[in-house]
Amino acid sequence: MGDGTSETKSSNQMWGGRFAQGPDAIMEEINASIGFDKKLFAQDIRGSIAHATMLAHQGIISAEDKDKIVHGLSTILSEIESGQFEFSRQLEDIHMNVEARLATLIGPAAGRLHTARSRNDQVALDFRLWVKEELQKTEKMLTALIAAFLDRAEEHAETVMPGFTHLQTAQPVTFGHHCMAYVEMFGRDRSRVRHAIEHMDESPIGAAALAGTGFPIDRHMTAKALGFREPTRNSIDTVSDRDFALEFLAIASICATHLSRLAEEIVIWSTPQFGFVRLSDAFSTGSSIMPQKKNPDAAELVRAKTGRINGSLIALLTVMKGLPLAYSKDMQEDKEQVFDSAESLELAIAAMTGMVRDMTIRADRMKAAAGSGYSTATDLADWLVREAGLPFRDAHHVTGRAVALAEQKGCELAELSLEELQAIHADITDKVFDVLTVEASVASRTSFGGTAPSEVKKQIAWWRGRN
Repeated sequence: MGDGTSETKSSNQMWGGRFAQGPDAIMEEINASIGFDKKLFAQDIRGSIAHATMLAHQGIISAEDKDKIVHGLSTILSEIESGQFEFSRQLEDIHMNVEARLATLIGPAAGRLHTARSRNDQVALDFRLWVKEELQKTEKMLTALIAAFLDRAEEHAETVMPGFTHLQTAQPVTFGHHCMAYVEMFGRDRSRVRHAIEHMDESPIGAAALAGTGFPIDRHMTAKALGFREPTRNSIDTVSDRDFALEFLAIASICATHLSRLAEEIVIWSTPQFGFVRLSDAFSTGSSIMPQKKNPDAAELVRAKTGRINGSLIALLTVMKGLPLAYSKDMQEDKEQVFDSAESLELAIAAMTGMVRDMTIRADRMKAAAGSGYSTATDLADWLVREAGLPFRDAHHVTGRAVALAEQKGCELAELSLEELQAIHADITDKVFDVLTVEASVASRTSFGGTAPSEVKKQIAWWRGRN
C-alpha cells in the first residue's frame, strides 16, 4: 500500500496541475472537441435527418425507426437552441453528444442512425455545410459593402482629390473613382466566394470511414436533400479533404487585406493633417486624457483583424501539409481557425460598411489637396505632346523645368505666367491653362476605367447592373 501511494503521488506530480488524474485527464483534454464543434449542432442534426430518411427510403432501416430518429433529432435541436441541452466533454464531440441524447430519448432505434456512415464523413459533412452557409453569408455582406461604395461613388463622382503613388501626390482623381477601386476589390472577393461555393458544392456523406459502404445507400438522394449539387466522387479524398476550409481562409485573408488597406486610408484621411473624412461617433472613441482627440478605433481594429485571419490560414496549411491519406486526428484542428476567422471577417465587413456609409466627406479639403504637389504636371506634359508636337520624353523634360521654376517661386503650375512658361518652351500658348486645373485634369481622363466623372458614372451603372 505504501509503495502504491508513493507511486500515485509521483505520477500526479509528474502529470501536474490540472492533469492530476494522470494520462486519462490529458487524453480527455487533447481529444475532446465539443468545446468548439458544438457550433456545428444544426448541421449535424440536419445531416442525420437526411441520412436517416435515405436509409428508410432504401429499406436499410424501417420507416418506424426513421420517424423516431427524426422526431428525436428535432427534439434535440429544440433543446440546444433553447439552451436546455447539456454538452458532455466525456462524449468528445458534437456527433457523440447528439447520438447519446438520441438514445436516451428514443432507445435502441438511435443505434441504427449510424448505419452506413462514419464520424469521418459525418464531420466532413457538418463542416462543409457550415462553411458553405458562412460563404453565403459573406457574399451578402460583401454585396452590402459594395452597395455602400457605389452610393458614395455616385455622390462624389465629381469630387476631386489627390491620387497617390508611394503616398505622394501623383495626379488628381475623383473620390468617386477612388471608391470604385474598392468596389473592384470587394467585387473580386465576392467572385472568389461564389467560386468557392461552387467548388465545395458536393456532399461527403456516404463516404463512410474512407472506403465507402456495402449498404445500398443513395448518395444522390442525400446530396439533393442537403442542398448540394452532387455527391463527392472519391471516398478517400472525401474524408481527407479540407480544401474548402483552406479556400475559405484564403478568401478571408485576401478580403481582410483589402479591408485593412481601406482601414489604413481611413486612419490617414481622418487625421487633422489630411482631414479628408470625418468619422461618425459610432465608429470613433475619445482619449482618456486628451479631450480634443477622436480616434478611428473601428478602422484600426479592422486593420488588426487581418493578422489574426492570416495566421489562421497559415496554421491550417501547416496542419494539412504532411497528412497521409485518408483521415487523421490532426484534422480536428481545422475548425477553430475557421470559426475564429469567420467571426473576425463578419465583424470587419460590417464595421467597414457602417464607416463607409456614415463618414462625412470633406470635399473642400480634398480639393485643396488635389492641386498640391504639382499634380497636374502630367497634364502639362500631355498638352505639349498634343499641341506642340513634342515627343513625350522631351515634354517630360520641359515639364520638369516648369515644376522646378514653380518650386523656386513657391507657387503652383497654374500660377506661372505665360511669359515664364514660354521662356521654358516657346510653343506654349495660353490654352495650356485650360489643362492645369484639377477639374480639367480629371475631366480629360476619359479612357476606359479612367477617373473622368463621365467614365466613373459609366462604371457605377455597370456595377449596379450586376447581381
